[in-house]
Amino acid sequence: MSEDRSVLTRAAREPDELLRYGEHADQVMDVWHAKDYRPLVVFIHGGFWRPEYDRTHARPLGEALADEGWPVASLEYRREPGQPDLTTADVRTALDRLPDLMDVHAGFLLIGHSAGGHLALWAAATLNPVRLRGTLALAPVADLLLADQLGLDDGAVQDFVGSGVRNDLDPVRLPAPIMPVAIVHGTADTRVPVSVAESYFTAHPTARLVLVKGAGHYEVIDPLADAWHQVTAELTRFSG
Repeated sequence: MSEDRSVLTRAAREPDELLRYGEHADQVMDVWHAKDYRPLVVFIHGGFWRPEYDRTHARPLGEALADEGWPVASLEYRREPGQPDLTTADVRTALDRLPDLMDVHAGFLLIGHSAGGHLALWAAATLNPVRLRGTLALAPVADLLLADQLGLDDGAVQDFVGSGVRNDLDPVRLPAPIMPVAIVHGTADTRVPVSVAESYFTAHPTARLVLVKGAGHYEVIDPLADAWHQVTAELTRFSG
């Protein structure tokens, strides 16, 4: 059964604002404003860290969350094969600069999908950002070693790290984040099998693992899919 990828190319409202957190062309974030006073959602897109996938496919998600009351900052970041430290440096810089760029007095929620879920879990474990209220990983590549052993996306992990093992970038092998973590993962995901999320939960049992029966890889970022209700429920729980 093939995955429904329609959300990746679906038309969506343009962001309200484009903010820059660095000088590189990829050091930007799409911003949607919201009327409700809720925590900011900082979203990190997926695409197996490959340069051909950028933040534009996450615009339906950004539009939907803003319409439901959450302001959204959707990060772009450098995606250069074999240079993972450029990617993680961009995530670090964006989060460091966030209070200067946006209102984070209500705190913020860190969310990532697929490879972006990996980056969100990495950031929560290593950076401990100020005002972070929780991390929500959607179908994340949460165990790099297992993902590599499974050969996900034709060797995406090795393409990302540049060969070898990088335990310092592997959420399963990093300490559990201080702030709460939840994972939402579809049981029918063929891109990142649910076993990858289960491995993270085994290593860090204080996390919350929500399995969505029958959902695929992209349904957890699709506002038109049933799985979306699980995503917004977790955001609401983090928002208090």
